[in-house]
Amino acid sequence: MNILSKKKFASVIILGTSIIGLSACGAEDTTNGSSIEDPNSLSLEEIEEKAKEEGAVNSVGMPDTWANWEETWKELSEEYGLEHTNTDMSSAEEISKMETEGENATADIGDVGISFGPIAEEKAITVPYKTSYWDEIPDWAKDDDGDWMVGYQGTIAFATDKEQVENVPSSWEDLLEGDYTVNIGDVQTGTQDQMAVLAAALAFGGDETNLQPGLDFFAELAKQGRLNTANNNNVSGMEKGEMEVGIMWDFNALGYANEINAERFEVTIPEEASVVSGYATIINKYANNPHAAMLAREYILSDEGQINLAKGYARPIRDSVELPKEVAEKMVPEEQYENAVPVSDNDAWEETAKDLPRLWKSEVLVHVE
Repeated sequence: MNILSKKKFASVIILGTSIIGLSACGAEDTTNGSSIEDPNSLSLEEIEEKAKEEGAVNSVGMPDTWANWEETWKELSEEYGLEHTNTDMSSAEEISKMETEGENATADIGDVGISFGPIAEEKAITVPYKTSYWDEIPDWAKDDDGDWMVGYQGTIAFATDKEQVENVPSSWEDLLEGDYTVNIGDVQTGTQDQMAVLAAALAFGGDETNLQPGLDFFAELAKQGRLNTANNNNVSGMEKGEMEVGIMWDFNALGYANEINAERFEVTIPEEASVVSGYATIINKYANNPHAAMLAREYILSDEGQINLAKGYARPIRDSVELPKEVAEKMVPEEQYENAVPVSDNDAWEETAKDLPRLWKSEVLVHVE
């Protein structure tokens, strides 16, 4: 999986927009000039039939090389005759595109960081389709009406280069006591890296309203001269040996390691605490192919679609999906996720994270040589 082609992790989690529980759509949706009555009243057979008539699905932010989307698009094409195109862009760009184009839509479906789902809903650009898997999706991973739904999840993890580090860390405390450099990306702009600060805060008694323990943790590493903020915890940096221990999403870590040499790296979920997050599909209210987009979401959440994502190292959002042995063996063992939790208070996190870039600069970066 060539993760470098995906732009999402460069997206800034903070847009300065209040995320509130507005309903984007009522019982009737106007989609590109036509009227779609409540999509959840349609049977799957009706959706499939209409999708075949549309014959295409155009996505944004869902490239072949990210989390193995390629296999899902191929199967949708083979089974339903849907031609597929994709334009890669960040979560913020996806929402802006759908809002700006309006009824001149070129995108049917997008994949955005969970923080952006409520923003898309608030802007009233989404179709509320729950799918037949609604009851299996955790409450934290969907809005009340289905305007956005998480398809796969990621958890903050450690990626350790065993050629450089003798004792592989399994906890945040291990990182403090180690003698190696710890890499983190750009906390001032990156969702992944901001979640890493939250995860460290949780490990030392903080929460969404109190990031100070996490800031203190990274400040201590910086004071020891062991914090690397060069943002090289990626395939290139790892391959060159520029990363001893990196903090990143588990599926990024597994994907990078597999691309280089899986035996060289060990991926672990920190024992004390970690943060689970995910990426959510949004269906464009103005889509030219709304039923094909609805069918795509349905397929993404099916056993086949969830297994496809897992082949790209992204953990399924549906717990009931049984992964093939050869796929499961490449994932981080399930028992390591015991203390990994989703954000429990999204409103509090939104407010706290707004100030995180300033705090990171004044309390952590000031100690980085």
